[in-house]
Amino acid sequence: MLEKHYRWVIVAAGGLMGCVAIGAMFALPVFIVPMAEATGWSRTGISSAMTIAFLAMAFGSMFWGSLADRIGPRAVVLIGSILLAVSIALVSQCRTLWEFQLVFGLLVGIAVAAIFAPMMAAVTGWFDTHRSLAVSLVSAGMGMAPLTMSPLAAWLVERMDWRASYLWIALIVTVLMIPAAFLIRRPPALEAGAPAAAQSADAVPEMSVSQALWSPQFVILALTNFFCCATHSGPIFHTVSYAIACGIPAITAVTIYSLEGLAGMGGRIGFGLLGDRLGAKHVLVAGLLIQAVGALGYFFASNLASFYAVAVIFGFTYAGIMPLYSVLARENFPLRMMGTIIGGTAMAGSLGMSTGPLLGGWIFDHTGNYGWLYISCFGMGIGAFLIAMLFRPFRKRTEVLAPQTVP
Repeated sequence: MLEKHYRWVIVAAGGLMGCVAIGAMFALPVFIVPMAEATGWSRTGISSAMTIAFLAMAFGSMFWGSLADRIGPRAVVLIGSILLAVSIALVSQCRTLWEFQLVFGLLVGIAVAAIFAPMMAAVTGWFDTHRSLAVSLVSAGMGMAPLTMSPLAAWLVERMDWRASYLWIALIVTVLMIPAAFLIRRPPALEAGAPAAAQSADAVPEMSVSQALWSPQFVILALTNFFCCATHSGPIFHTVSYAIACGIPAITAVTIYSLEGLAGMGGRIGFGLLGDRLGAKHVLVAGLLIQAVGALGYFFASNLASFYAVAVIFGFTYAGIMPLYSVLARENFPLRMMGTIIGGTAMAGSLGMSTGPLLGGWIFDHTGNYGWLYISCFGMGIGAFLIAMLFRPFRKRTEVLAPQTVP
């Protein structure tokens, strides 16, 4: 009974840590102008640190996930929390642009990667019921970052320089994330002495890690996640600029992004409930199709009302479907390798996210507008939808061992 209640403590701790970690990383856009004015660094150079961070997250995700399978999620998220606090503090001391790109891009990116995959793996292992909702709540915590940490960063930089602001963020990471890391525990099925059947209740028990990573199920999940994230990364990064190009004032255009994020909070909960009721795969496939249409919807938006309408649909959908990848992983692969599997799909997703800023910038530089960005995102979204349709769950052990009846 205690374990049944404690699993929600894991969810709360994961949501808090995700919010602070993602918020510390995504506070960078708030600092771009003050940093450029204070240092003389180019905005392009400062912004490129975010692309480097995405790539670092991609390649760090599988490493941290695999390490969590070996030593447990608590140790990994604790290491990640300490590294993030130290990295953010070092950011405040950078004196050259290349130092900033190295520290923020590599160290912060690697540190944030230590939170996502291990936490998602831990949460999926704690829940046999309400699994989609639990994972979605952790994701909702991460989604709170633009509504909490970003405004806090803006408040700080209005009252002090960017270096002091980053030191305060490092202190917040230390005070909130490190204590929360001690609340994380291995799923009961992976504790010493747990029966082997409990450790792989939903999946093929004899599967090796190598077999899992080369299986069609993993490859399809990874490819779907890549194209899914490539679909929404461009609109996330460039829609405010696109709205400004359409004649919407800058301060008003920012509210489109805020509304998109707010809708995403509802999407995470809504898709989590639907995933528990209808099945994660069915909800994911439907969501991918809606996401593709939503990306194309921005192509036809021209005034504030139409931007708001598309932002609600697009934000609700893309945020809602993301936690379902972890649920599908848990339903199809052994719990003992869950960090590796979720880390691998997160790696693919981070690589997909890194394409949006570059693609949008290249299209605008060559065409003078963002129209082809949204058409391209629609195409990638349809690709993700079609790939997801190919996913076929592993036959469960009960099906494999079921006696054959002879007519």
